[in-house]
Amino acid sequence: MSSVKMVEAPEGLEGAGFFATSLDKVIGMARSYSLWPLPFATSCCGIEFMATMGSHYDISRFGSERPSFSPRQADLLMVMGTIAKKMGPVVKQVYLQMAEPRWVIAVGACASSGGIFDTYSVLQGIDRIIPVDVYVPGCPPRPEQILDGLMQIQELAKNESLRRRNTPEYSALLESYNIQ
Repeated sequence: MSSVKMVEAPEGLEGAGFFATSLDKVIGMARSYSLWPLPFATSCCGIEFMATMGSHYDISRFGSERPSFSPRQADLLMVMGTIAKKMGPVVKQVYLQMAEPRWVIAVGACASSGGIFDTYSVLQGIDRIIPVDVYVPGCPPRPEQILDGLMQIQELAKNESLRRRNTPEYSALLESYNIQ
């Protein structure tokens, strides 16, 4: 028995030889299966991400087989591991260099809340400097958890309106992080 995931067509009108739906739904489906992740790995969670990229877990099944190492070509920032306070401005700059729409996953306890490093030099969660869409728990999280976080981002990308990023609420969120 094959474990191939069937991609569902967006709901719309179907008939003999044609299919009609809204542009938002088609673009959302295309975005969700063509994410280009930028791995920002600093410690153990990066090793688990490497396992997720390997053939056993195969992140390419989810349309993310091409990791980007340039922020300008990425739409998903995956922050993995301990982020020192001195690295905070670098993470924020990488986030700002990414084109819209962009999503962020905080992978592991350290990226989410500082983990066991409750010290003056460690950032106690990247959500203090950039908005985070999905948190993946664990120290380090299993590759299955990372894939689950990726699938949550896919759902966000699929269901997000093309106009959401132009709303006053989204602008206010960015202003709260001092992001223009």
